[in-house]
Amino acid sequence: MSERLLEDTTACARKRSEPILRPGGTNCGGCGMSLGFNFLDRAVGDTPVQIVIPACCGIVTPGQYPRSAYGVPVVASTFASSAAVATGLAQVARLNGERTRVICWAGDGGTYDIGMATLSAAAERNEDLLYVCYDNEIYGNTGGQRSSATPLGAVTTTTPRGKALWKKDVMGIMTAHRIPYAATISLAHPEDAVRKLRHALHLEGFCFLHILSPCPTGWKSEPADGIELVRMAVRSGLFPVFEVTDGRHLVVNVEPEMSDSDLERYFDLQGRFAAHRADLKVVRAAIREHWEGLRLQASIGRSS
Repeated sequence: MSERLLEDTTACARKRSEPILRPGGTNCGGCGMSLGFNFLDRAVGDTPVQIVIPACCGIVTPGQYPRSAYGVPVVASTFASSAAVATGLAQVARLNGERTRVICWAGDGGTYDIGMATLSAAAERNEDLLYVCYDNEIYGNTGGQRSSATPLGAVTTTTPRGKALWKKDVMGIMTAHRIPYAATISLAHPEDAVRKLRHALHLEGFCFLHILSPCPTGWKSEPADGIELVRMAVRSGLFPVFEVTDGRHLVVNVEPEMSDSDLERYFDLQGRFAAHRADLKVVRAAIREHWEGLRLQASIGRSS
C-alpha cells in the first residue's frame, strides 16, 4: 500500500460524517449482511475504523468504481488474506500512535474455509483487530455453492441432494484460541447485538463475532421473513446466543425455549430444505447435545 494511500485512509478514518453503508448498495432485498452493517454503524459511533473485506457479497455491495456505497475506508482483499491484510493495517495504526479499529468483515466462505489459515494465525498472535463473520451458510457471491457453514440437509448448487454433513463449529474453533472475546450475534436481538459490537470495538486484541445472516436468495426464503427466521433459530436452540471471554468464561445471553414448533417452522420457510430436509429428531438431538456442552462450559467458567 502506498504512503499516500495510507495517509488518505487514515484521514478518512479520523472523521466519519456518513454511515458505514450508504444507500444505493447492490445487496439483495432482505440481506442480513446489510442489517449487520447498520448495527455496526450504531456501535461504532465516532470511533475511527477501517474495514477489510475479502471476496464475498460484501465486496460487491459498494457498486462499480469510482462510486462506493461505503462511507468508511475499505480495502478489498483476496479470499484467503483478509485477516493478514487487516493485521498490516492495525500494525500501521499502532506505529502511528492511532486508535483506529481495524475490522474484517467476511462471509462464511472466507472465514470457515478459504480464510481459516490467516484467521487462525491472527487469532493465535492476538492481533489487535475485530473479525466479523456474517454467516449466510453459503457461497452467495459465486453461485450458491455449499461451504462448511452450510447446515445438514440444505440444497445448494454443489449439494443438489442436500448436504450430508453437519455445520462446522466455528465458535468452538475460535474460543480454543483463547482470544480476549468471541460472541454470537442475533439480528433479532438488536440491543444485545449492538452491545457486543460496541464491546468488541473497544477491546484491545483479537475479537471474533459470528452473525447468523439471512440470505433470501440462497435460503430460498421470503425477504421479509429473515429476522423471524433468526428469531426461530434462537428460540429453537439451533443458533445459540452467547459470549466467551479469554476462551474460558462463557455466558448465555438468550435462553432458548427449545421449541419444536419453531424448529419445524424454520425449516418449512426455507426452500433449500424443501426436497431433502434433515430428520428433525436427529437435529433436535444434536441441538440438545450442543447445549449440554455450552452449559457445562458456562458452569466451569463460573466456578473458576
